Amino acid sequence: MVSALTNGELVPDMGDKTVVVGGGVEDVYGEDSATEDQLVTPWTVSVASGYTLLRDPHHNKGLAFTEKERDAHYLRGLLPPSVSNQELQEKKLMHNLRQYDRPLHRYTAMMDLQERNERLFYKLLIDNVEELLPIVYTPTVGEACQKYGSIFRRPQGLFISLKEKGKILEVLKNWPEKSIQVIVVTDGERILGLGDLGCQGMGIPVGKLSLYTALGGVRPSACLPITIDVGTNNQKLLNDEFYIGLKQKRATGQEYAELLHEFMCAVKQNYGEKILVQFEDFANHNAFELLEKYRTTHLVFNDDIQGTASVVLAGLIAALKLVGGTLADHTFLFLGAGEAGTGIAELIALEISNKTNAPLEETRKKIWLVDSKGLVVSSRKESLQHFKKSWAHEHEPVKELLDAVKAIKPTVLIGTSGVGKTFTKDVVEAMASFNKKPLILALSNPTSQSECTAEEAYKWSGANNAYIFPGFGLGLIMSGTIRVHDDMLLAASEALAAQVTEENYEKGLIYPPFSNIRNISAHIAAKVAAKSYELGLASRLPRPKDLVKFAESCMYSPVYRNYL
Repeated sequence: MVSALTNGELVPDMGDKTVVVGGGVEDVYGEDSATEDQLVTPWTVSVASGYTLLRDPHHNKGLAFTEKERDAHYLRGLLPPSVSNQELQEKKLMHNLRQYDRPLHRYTAMMDLQERNERLFYKLLIDNVEELLPIVYTPTVGEACQKYGSIFRRPQGLFISLKEKGKILEVLKNWPEKSIQVIVVTDGERILGLGDLGCQGMGIPVGKLSLYTALGGVRPSACLPITIDVGTNNQKLLNDEFYIGLKQKRATGQEYAELLHEFMCAVKQNYGEKILVQFEDFANHNAFELLEKYRTTHLVFNDDIQGTASVVLAGLIAALKLVGGTLADHTFLFLGAGEAGTGIAELIALEISNKTNAPLEETRKKIWLVDSKGLVVSSRKESLQHFKKSWAHEHEPVKELLDAVKAIKPTVLIGTSGVGKTFTKDVVEAMASFNKKPLILALSNPTSQSECTAEEAYKWSGANNAYIFPGFGLGLIMSGTIRVHDDMLLAASEALAAQVTEENYEKGLIYPPFSNIRNISAHIAAKVAAKSYELGLASRLPRPKDLVKFAESCMYSPVYRNYL
C-alpha cells in the first residue's frame, strides 16, 4: 500500500500501483488514484442532463462516449449514433489540421480543441510534439499574441489589472481550480522579440502551461496562466478600439511594485509555500528585479533568464564531445546582453567555477558580451545597467560585432539579441577562420528575429527552452521543493546533456530528439529533485527510492477514462 501526499497529508493509495497525486495535489475526480481501466465518475455536482458533460472540456470525449456511457449520462440524442475512439479522433484531427495553410489557423483550431476536449488536445500534442510544438508555442504563438484580441473567445487564465489592486486574493479565488501547483505569469511588456503586447501577452502563459502538461506531465487542472495588466506603451494597441486590455500607459515605479507585491503575497497565501511561479516575458529591468526580490521568499523561476541558460549550457556540455576540451578551455562571445544573454553567461561561469574551483569573478572573464553600443568593457561601467556590470572586462572599446569577433577570437558565439540577420556571412567566416569547429547558437525568437538561419550558418543547435522547464518544474513539484537554487539549474543542464546519444553526436546534434521529450523530462525532473533533496530544500518525505520512476508515475496521462 503506497501513500500519497494530498494537501500536505498522507492518504492511502487505492491499489498496489505506485501512484502519486500529481506530485502532491488533491485528486478531485479520483482520476489519478485510479488505474486507467478503473471507472471514474465525471460529475462533481448532480446534473439532470448530459448536455453539461459535453461542454465540460475536462470530461468531454465527443463521439468516443461508449453506448453504456451515453445511456448512463443522458447523452442519447445529443451525439450522432457513431461511436469512435481516441485514436481515430486523433487521426481525423491531424488530417484536418494539415489542411490549413497558415500556422495561425492551426493554432486557433488547437485552442478550440483545448476548450472543447482537453484530453484529446494533450493526446494530439504529446503524440505529434515535433509537428505541433511550433504551432502551440514559438514561433506561431507570437503572431497569436499580436492578434489575441481578435481571436479571443473565452478566458483561458486570469487577467489581473490595476483595477484589481487591493482585491487580488479575491480574484485568485474566482479561478475554479483550487489545487494549483504552477503559475506562469507575464505583464506582456517583452513578448518574445515582438515587444510590448500588453494584455494580449496572455498567449504566452497559456502556451507555456500547455507544454508543462504535454512535455512535463503536470496535470492541466494544476496549471494557472496569469496576465498582469498595468497598461501598455504600444500606441498601436492604445489606438485600437478592439484592444482587450487597459487603455493607459504602463504603470511603473512604486505603483507597479505594489501591485506585483500584492500578487506575490496573495499567491502564497492562497496556494501555499510550494506554488511555483514562473515569470515570463517581463522587460529586462523588471525581470531581474522580480527574480532577485522573491527568490528567497517564494518558489520562483524565470524561464527567459534561467530556463534559456540551462538549455544552452546543456548544449555546450554536450558539444564538448564534438569540439573538444572543457568549458574552461573555451572563450564565449554573446551578441545580446539582456535577460537571456546575461542569464546564460552567469550559468556558464557558475558551471566552470564548480568544475575548476576557480572564483566566479575569474571564470566570468572567459565570457564577453556585445550589446547595442558594442563590446561591454570596463570603460563603459558607469553607464551600464546593473546586470551588465559583472561582464565589463578590460579591453579597448569595440563598436561592431565583426570587430569584436576578430578581437576576442571566441570559440563559441551565442546570439540572444532579438535582432534578425546579425550573424552575417562575414561574422560566420571570421569564426571559421580561427576555429576548426566553431560553435554558433542563434537563439532569438521568433524565427524572424533570429540572428541567422540554419542554412546561413552551420550550427549544431536545436536549442529550445521547452527542453528544460517542463521537467524542471515537475522535479520541483514532485519533491515539494520550497526554493529554486542555481545548482538545480546546473543539474537540469547536465541531465539534458546526458540524454544525447552517440547516434545524435554522429549526426552533429547536441540535443536529443524532441520526440522523446517526456522521457527526457522525467530524467531532468529526477536530477532536479535529487539536487533539491541534497540541498535540504525538498519537503516531500521520505525521498522516493527511484526518482525517475517516481517522476513517470507523477505524469498526467491524456488517455480517456471510462465513466460509471
